Amino acid sequence: MTRPKKDESLIKTKDVHLRMSETEYEILSERATATNMSVSDFIRNALNTQNVVIKYELTADVPEIKKLIGEFGKIGNNLNQIARYFNQGGIISSEMRTEIKKSLRDIYEMKYEVMRMVGDFRGSD
Repeated sequence: MTRPKKDESLIKTKDVHLRMSETEYEILSERATATNMSVSDFIRNALNTQNVVIKYELTADVPEIKKLIGEFGKIGNNLNQIARYFNQGGIISSEMRTEIKKSLRDIYEMKYEVMRMVGDFRGSD
């Protein structure tokens, strides 16, 4: 009597070749032996039971974002100049108040622009 054929989904047709150091192989072999498995079975089991952390890095090359980054730089420069002026004993003038208010207004406008862009990116309205 011949042996029954394996289910198609259980047939192993792919080979994976992996290089490792003597120490790495020793550790792998010891772990497989400790669990009463062959090295192949141990690796297959690890593949199915281990949590693998997959990291994604998103890179956006959106002209609007580049423009906003440039605007943030300009506003930061303005705020640094204002801070330097006050740190050197400068007094508050109507011109300085106007510049501070303008910088704050620009920051808030940019904040809402970024929020709008994030909403568009996520697909919300």
